[in-house]
Amino acid sequence: MKSTIKKLTALLMVLMLLLVCFGCSSDSDKSGEKEEKEGVSNSINVDNDKTPSSNLEFVSCNTIAAGLAHTVGLKSDGTVVAAGDNGYGQCSVSGWSDVVAVSAGYWHTVGLKSDGTVVAVGDNANGECNVSDWTDIIAIAGGWGHTVGLKGDGTVVAVGNNEDEQCNVSGWTNIVAVAAGSSYTVGLKSDGTVVTTYYDTSSLTNVVAVAAGYTSMVALKSDGTVVTADGCEVDGLTGIVAVSMGGLHMVGLKSDGTVVAVGNGEYGRCNVSDWTDIVAVAAGPEHTVGLKSDGTVVATRDNVSGWTDIKQP
Repeated sequence: MKSTIKKLTALLMVLMLLLVCFGCSSDSDKSGEKEEKEGVSNSINVDNDKTPSSNLEFVSCNTIAAGLAHTVGLKSDGTVVAAGDNGYGQCSVSGWSDVVAVSAGYWHTVGLKSDGTVVAVGDNANGECNVSDWTDIIAIAGGWGHTVGLKGDGTVVAVGNNEDEQCNVSGWTNIVAVAAGSSYTVGLKSDGTVVTTYYDTSSLTNVVAVAAGYTSMVALKSDGTVVTADGCEVDGLTGIVAVSMGGLHMVGLKSDGTVVAVGNGEYGRCNVSDWTDIVAVAAGPEHTVGLKSDGTVVATRDNVSGWTDIKQP
């Protein structure tokens, strides 16, 4: 059943990309066919002083996260809240403290602590929660069945499913941000270029943030535009300060605090046109989450209406 759903979702994602790009071809795959798995978007945005400057203030979206059917929020006091499906224990975060960033995988949740260590709960079928020995971590990303950590020296570690070489990141250096998709990993380098375990991103430059979804990744450029792995500009996304990828949709936070979403609108995941005063966004396979400047949260699913004091990016 899961295999059938993944294949159907892959076909829908390809159609979405054809619709949103300016006549460009879909993202270039690494040679050889690979089994595709539905993933979760987890973007970590950074200012990059080595790229051309702009008037935009880019946003780090690491205090809210969206999994397949759960939502995670980091509170100002370093504790964490979660809502939604807890079938694998992915919402069992009530005991966490001293957390400075959160990320959500498909069925697991990851937290970065202030001392550079990492905690994780949820499905561990592929070893994606085996992060207890990690140290000196400054950023995290959870994918479909793997977890990625960025170390303070610019190198990267990963655990979990490595069927498609998504954990083969030990040779990466000078990385300033990471993102984890379904069966691939993305790294943003300090010079504004991008490396991945799957896509050919050699044409990408002046990138300030990366986001990974199901069968596609996107990059946010220093001019506020959004492009796919092969440099195809996404229609309608300008003045963007943060971007996130879901299973079949992508979400952009604009500099005025409004949100745009493109792609498959099933489950209402793209119903964000009336959102205002947003300071961070997160997209999961089936829903979208927004953090408001007053610390409250809005979402297209999951009951997060009572959340308050969520940490600002």
